[in-house]
Amino acid sequence: MPADVALLKEVPLFAALDDEERALLANQLEEVRLSAGEKVFSRGDPGGAIYIVSSGEVQISVEDTTGQVIVFETARRGDFFGELSLLDGDPRSADARAIQETSALKVDRADLELLFRRHPSSAMDVLTAIGRRLREADKMLHSRPSLSPNEMVEERLTTIQRLADGLAAFSGTFTFMMLHAVWFAVWITINLGWIPTFHAFDPFPFGLLTMVVSLEAIFLSCFVLISQSRQAAKDRIRSDVEYEANIRAGMEVTQLHSKLDHLYAQTMARLDAVERGRPPSAPATSKPGQPAASQG
Repeated sequence: MPADVALLKEVPLFAALDDEERALLANQLEEVRLSAGEKVFSRGDPGGAIYIVSSGEVQISVEDTTGQVIVFETARRGDFFGELSLLDGDPRSADARAIQETSALKVDRADLELLFRRHPSSAMDVLTAIGRRLREADKMLHSRPSLSPNEMVEERLTTIQRLADGLAAFSGTFTFMMLHAVWFAVWITINLGWIPTFHAFDPFPFGLLTMVVSLEAIFLSCFVLISQSRQAAKDRIRSDVEYEANIRAGMEVTQLHSKLDHLYAQTMARLDAVERGRPPSAPATSKPGQPAASQG
């Protein structure tokens, strides 16, 4: 039904219009009443109008590839939404759902052109709303982590954890093995008296060497275990990332199926409409040289 002139007076976007202009616009606009939880439009729908909330609240949101709902804005009394699709002609880029009993004014392109001609400054209000939503989207993009999960974990490492990673990595190299081989050979050679210029300080069976190597093994095993615990944490993070990627892939496949089902339904509806509008087909005529079918 047409909008009430008194209702237009309560909408800030039409506050600068006089009574005659509001009466003219009221004849053009349509008042829409929505129940709680009812969708105004969905993402991908054609954008033929904007809506101005006169009472109630409407949530503007979008669902990402993981199924998480991101709320851009909650439109309340005097706010408007859906203007982007109306201006550029593209499908809706977000979902709009009434979160309580809501009354809104539906404004199509012709109504908007009439409003802009009568009240040019209202175009700045529409541009302001677009800029506000673009800033919110830009803020969300900047708030997303720019580093990979492993890089974020690396930034929070303590000195002990970095030392453990370094020792664990070095102990598994060929250089580490050769250094110990040289060390043991020199130690045994000196303490067996094979080099007369050096005095033996750890005679056979090399008790000091055994103690030093045991202590080294204890501390080195602790550092390796610390590093392995961190590696296990990295593996869990990697598993979470892979799980999220699988969820995104599943959501995208589901969206593709939904779009295909929607296209199939539209195609079948149009085919049915064509079939209903087609006149009955004429009976087939016999070809030359063939006898006509008997009629009885």
